[in-house]
Amino acid sequence: MPWRESSTMDARVEFVTEVLRGEDSMVALCDRYGISCKTGYKWCKRYRLEGVAGLAERSHAPRQHGRVTAPVIAEAIAAKRRERPNWGSRKIIAWLEAHEPTVAWPSASTADEILKRAGLVTGRRLHRRAPPRLGELTHPCYANHVWAVDHKGWIRLGDASRNEPLTVTDGFSRYAISVSATGSTAAREAWPLFEQAFGEYGLPEVIRSDNGSPFASTGSTGLTQLSVWWIKLGIRHERIDPGAPQQNGRHERFHLTLLEAMTPAPANRADQDRRFVAFKQDYNHERPHEALGQKPPASLYSRSLRALPDRLPEPVYGADVAARQVRSNGEIRWRGDLIHVSSALIGETVGVEETADGQWLVRFFDVPLGIIDQSSRKLRRPVAPKSSKDMPSAKQETVKV
Repeated sequence: MPWRESSTMDARVEFVTEVLRGEDSMVALCDRYGISCKTGYKWCKRYRLEGVAGLAERSHAPRQHGRVTAPVIAEAIAAKRRERPNWGSRKIIAWLEAHEPTVAWPSASTADEILKRAGLVTGRRLHRRAPPRLGELTHPCYANHVWAVDHKGWIRLGDASRNEPLTVTDGFSRYAISVSATGSTAAREAWPLFEQAFGEYGLPEVIRSDNGSPFASTGSTGLTQLSVWWIKLGIRHERIDPGAPQQNGRHERFHLTLLEAMTPAPANRADQDRRFVAFKQDYNHERPHEALGQKPPASLYSRSLRALPDRLPEPVYGADVAARQVRSNGEIRWRGDLIHVSSALIGETVGVEETADGQWLVRFFDVPLGIIDQSSRKLRRPVAPKSSKDMPSAKQETVKV
């Protein structure tokens, strides 16, 4: 029964005081205070054990929740977090379920609370990100449809040398194709690594990169020796817009994960390459990927059916296309004038064809390079007509080479 309306704590102290005086029986006192004898004896016992503090109100919540996670389960989750400090609760639970399917693992939200109580999770400030603007970029629909390439931001190694890793990933499966400890963005370092990747995994249909070296140049065509090689292999090169890394967001996110293998800084490049080998194996075959339904990338990736050819093909142009060889200075002769095309195409053959509106289009294989400006006698980039669906406000280039 409840206490009479007053200060509950004062009423309990007054009740116990009267019990201790012994002037009235317990039954009479309990009746006077409007409580049961069971409640009266309870407060007298608490007073004997704890003094006045024992008369304070206590929580009525159960001491142990009926659905509390077993300590052995909680410790397994915490142990995996200590082993993998960069894994979140969803990734940890997915890995545990895959390796111990007979155990009833808790939800990711419960695992997150376990990690917080263990002091293994810290808050993270959320940053507002601009929505991706893909434009003409290809959405990867299957393995080897689109490969993303880039150089990770450089660090200084223990021997004071520079480490600026070259990375290649498959856009569909997120599979890490190549991760190498290069010392610069020079083509001489990148070329053999792409040759090795093509030999091991075959050729992709599209390669997506930013506008930096060695993938692109500042010339009117944007071509480099590397991208010319890709064109000859039948690979379409897509470049994201300048200052828009979110257009290669999947690869940028991969670079955040790659920091695990770069921190702390290795002693030298050989040490870094050994870390990258271990990282690549773990990332592709062990690490659950949230975007893949917590499956590792290797579960969705398979080698390309397009093998690296022994010899590079030469372009073949139709009878209505004028073939011109690019001279040692990057120029072609056209109607008595010298038109600069690209130094990356020296020794290659380009085609010049008339368009429906009477302009002269220069292309290499099926890649448009530019329009010969009749007045300036220079090559200018072709622009696509406006489209209400794809280009609502600004002209965009026909291709990104």
